[in-house]
Amino acid sequence: MPEGLKAPRGADEYSIGPYHDKRENEDQMADNTLSILTPSVNNLTVRILVRAAGLDFEERDVWGKKDEPAFIAKDPAQLTPLLEEEGLPNGSLWESCAIMAYLCDKHRLDHLYPQDLGERAMLNSAMFYLIGTLYPYVARATYPVLSFPQYAGEVATAPDADSAMKARARDDAEAALAKPLEAFHTFFIGDKQFIGRNAPSIADIRLAATLEFLRAIDYDLPAWAEEYMTAVETALGDAYSEPASDVRGYVSSVRAPA
Repeated sequence: MPEGLKAPRGADEYSIGPYHDKRENEDQMADNTLSILTPSVNNLTVRILVRAAGLDFEERDVWGKKDEPAFIAKDPAQLTPLLEEEGLPNGSLWESCAIMAYLCDKHRLDHLYPQDLGERAMLNSAMFYLIGTLYPYVARATYPVLSFPQYAGEVATAPDADSAMKARARDDAEAALAKPLEAFHTFFIGDKQFIGRNAPSIADIRLAATLEFLRAIDYDLPAWAEEYMTAVETALGDAYSEPASDVRGYVSSVRAPA
């Protein structure tokens, strides 16, 4: 969601789970500190990765804190997830795919982000296509239901757009989802179980997490996508299921009758 804006309606009532870290005491610093918003699928991706990789990490929920000077100093874009780690030139890094790629390279997590240039090119292409093409459609179709703020310049934020125009924009975005989803099916996955191969990678984490938001609008996912999401979660186990429960809980809370 666009950051630097207020939390979506319902966030105050939503139960945020406990932080997860491996510190034995409060004075011990975690190797990786993540500033997160738990209802966000963008944040979910990195939360899954650190668990799947068994990395030492601490999570800090930053609802209502992204406008504070201390946060802006390390994250002028006011985006989450935000990784703070001593190996980074400026001490921090945002953008989920960039964070996952960095952690995989640093910790040689080749099983999640292979060194082979051809395989890596496929995963990079899938992730760039997702954040550049698929995710904008997902956001336009689901953010109104999720009560997330939308981007400037969209129909949803136009001051002269009436409810009919906004509903049409949502419907058009939902209809547009089919084409990029089919591209993932036929090109990126093809005859494999996962993107480009038969083991899950950070590209699969990014795609499966993104598809979680489509539950908010009861989108009729094709059978292959349902099977794919199940396969990713099964392969990653609790590393996926535990943080995904935060997103699923939020989706359920905003969909529940008032």
